[in-house]
Amino acid sequence: MDLSTRYMGLTLKHPIVVSSCPLSDSLAGIKTLEDSGASAVVLHSLFEEQIRRENDAFDFFLESGSDSFAESLNFFPHISDGPKDSDRYLNKIRKAVESTDIPIIGSLNGITNSGWIDYAKLIQDAGAHALELNIYFLPTDISLTAQEIEQRYFEILKAVKKAVTIPVAVKLSPFFSAIGNMAKRLDETGADALVLFNRFYQPDFDLDKLQVDPRSSYSSPDEIRLPLLWIAVLHGQLKASLAASRGVHSPVEVVKYMLAGADTVMVASALMKNGPQFLQVLVDGLEHWLTARDYQSLEEIKGVMSKKNVSDPGAFERINYIKVLESFENPFTAGHY
Repeated sequence: MDLSTRYMGLTLKHPIVVSSCPLSDSLAGIKTLEDSGASAVVLHSLFEEQIRRENDAFDFFLESGSDSFAESLNFFPHISDGPKDSDRYLNKIRKAVESTDIPIIGSLNGITNSGWIDYAKLIQDAGAHALELNIYFLPTDISLTAQEIEQRYFEILKAVKKAVTIPVAVKLSPFFSAIGNMAKRLDETGADALVLFNRFYQPDFDLDKLQVDPRSSYSSPDEIRLPLLWIAVLHGQLKASLAASRGVHSPVEVVKYMLAGADTVMVASALMKNGPQFLQVLVDGLEHWLTARDYQSLEEIKGVMSKKNVSDPGAFERINYIKVLESFENPFTAGHY
């Protein structure tokens, strides 16, 4: 069975890629993921706040020692005694690329283009095969317009694409008023791949402490529906590769995403819950589904259920919304009318 796929110019042995998560936080973790069957690994994100914090701390110590006696300057470089988070991140990329035979994809997480350019270059120089821009921006400022928010994405992508030659993916939020148009414009701006969709941090409340609870939660299989819809709609309309993200907890979700038209399927929560070895369960399940239906390769099913290829494209639009509502049965009146 040929499970190979192409993702933003990279040839992968199968479509299941490990998304940015704590499992790729160490070199040992990355090797374990490869040994468990990952076709590629997106490293955990380097955050803009980390870079700023390190730079601010360095500037503080530099300035605080500028008027001291010469002898005290021996104590100045405390912040550089050990590697910074950003330096450790780059070193991890170098070692991962040297130690594995799968594509290593760097990840930058931020909200502005300041600092992104330099670190995008450094990630490329460290040997990363590609870069994912995880643009985490929650517009809580109600004075910001949709146009201003969207423009920020384009400016970051343009700046990074100008700075590097490796492929660049954009991990998108689902909270745009016109997802299709946003995807189209990012494609035209030069995105090599779109990852649909980002899972933004959504806080809860601790009722005992009356504090904001920052804990996150794993995804659930139900979360597949939104990215499944938009991958099916976008398939065949963009140059950029499409990566499915959210809700992958069994081979069923992998197959559905491929039928919609995804080039790769990102997985994290299922591995956090079941361990890296669960990768092989997903790969074997995909192969079994294809074999049972006499397919010879993954390419034969890619996009078969996309809006472009289904016999009834209206199934993805408003006409089907009415059918969905009609399909609900009131449990209190069923059988009585």
